[in-house]
Amino acid sequence: MIEIENLTKRYGNKLAVDNISFKVKKGSIVGFLGKNGAGKSTTMNIITGYISASGGTAKINGYDILKDPMEVKKCIGYLPEKPPIYSEMTVLEYLKFVCAIKDVKASSVKSHIDEIAQLVKLTDVINRRIGNLSKGYQQRVGMAQALVGNPEVLILDEPTVGLDPKQIIEIRRMIKALGKKHTIILSSHILPEVADVCEQVVIINEGKIVAQDTLANLQEGIQESANMIVRIAGSESAATKVLRALSGVSFVEGLGVREKDTVDILIETVKGVDIRRAMFNAMAKANMPILMIKYVDVTLEDIFLKLTGTEREI
Repeated sequence: MIEIENLTKRYGNKLAVDNISFKVKKGSIVGFLGKNGAGKSTTMNIITGYISASGGTAKINGYDILKDPMEVKKCIGYLPEKPPIYSEMTVLEYLKFVCAIKDVKASSVKSHIDEIAQLVKLTDVINRRIGNLSKGYQQRVGMAQALVGNPEVLILDEPTVGLDPKQIIEIRRMIKALGKKHTIILSSHILPEVADVCEQVVIINEGKIVAQDTLANLQEGIQESANMIVRIAGSESAATKVLRALSGVSFVEGLGVREKDTVDILIETVKGVDIRRAMFNAMAKANMPILMIKYVDVTLEDIFLKLTGTEREI
């Protein structure tokens, strides 16, 4: 569906996108991640035809963005970080305007707008001025314009930025629902959002692709140790002393008291080593029962920070 091959973009002496290649299969939701200045927005602007590449190709549904720009644009619905809306128009007037731009048949405009408004939950505000709507509803209007013409591909750039928690949840649900009928590229700085919504992740750093895979595969590839949190009935000093003596344990850190007369402890073990049996026996022998054990998975944030060389802020 989306094929990016050896794509390059230069701004004078600066190489913003450096010979990148990736593919997005039809019907998938892919998270496109990168730090500010990594080349993410430049790549998205090339895919949508907003700017041209210095080299390489970008194809949507078999059409080359340079050779068949109009065909590519028919395939794409684009929601930029700042939705392209006109505050003085009503929602209905604006969507009719977008339908005209996208050459929707006049006989189909009413039914098409009704269908989109119902899908993104704009029916109740269809005759209200956009400028009088909340930020969440304006974002829905932006999503609606991206859906006009029923494009096969949706490119969404920071679709939940500036929204409150309730609005964020609603937009995420909408994206998941749209993913059943559309191929979606989602760019977001909210990494838990990408982990929740996307099936695959592409990470770009300093103009180069540094990862492209499912989240599960990326977690498996980057995880160098198995981390767990245990809650032990006993003192922190005594418990950590016993745990540090176990074979296969690489790191132990007390996390403080969460429950009376207990301590929570973070344990890192050598990858592939299961310490649970030895740990249970050792803690039982020391008369410090284990009351809870919880494995800590590598998060998308951990993956992103490691691959982009970004230090975690404390």
